[in-house]
Amino acid sequence: QVQLVESGGGLVQAGGSLRLSCAASGRTFSTYYMGWFRQAPGKEREFVATISWSGGSTNYADSVKGRFTISRDNARNTVYLQMNSLKPGDTAVYYCAARRGLRPTALYEYDYWGQGTQVTVSS
Repeated sequence: QVQLVESGGGLVQAGGSLRLSCAASGRTFSTYYMGWFRQAPGKEREFVATISWSGGSTNYADSVKGRFTISRDNARNTVYLQMNSLKPGDTAVYYCAARRGLRPTALYEYDYWGQGTQVTVSS
């Protein structure tokens, strides 16, 4: 069992930056693919970014490419999402998720989810 706890959300003006963190419990963090997702009010949860076990491979949604960066520190059991040039359209609850083993290709393939952290971008 893995527990994920997100932090770092808040209110920021458009053009600003935030760094989200997701701390994971357990000793096998380095065997998990990690992902960030977000869900805006009235919308479905959508993919933001994912990172491989070692951090050597990353993937981003087109809407955040070039503005967001996912990274991980396996010694600290933590994955990060650096968000720059934020837009009002980035407003959502942000969730981190973990999948052990194979690279996930869909939301439902993730095994564990955090409780989410709110990000609000004002115009």
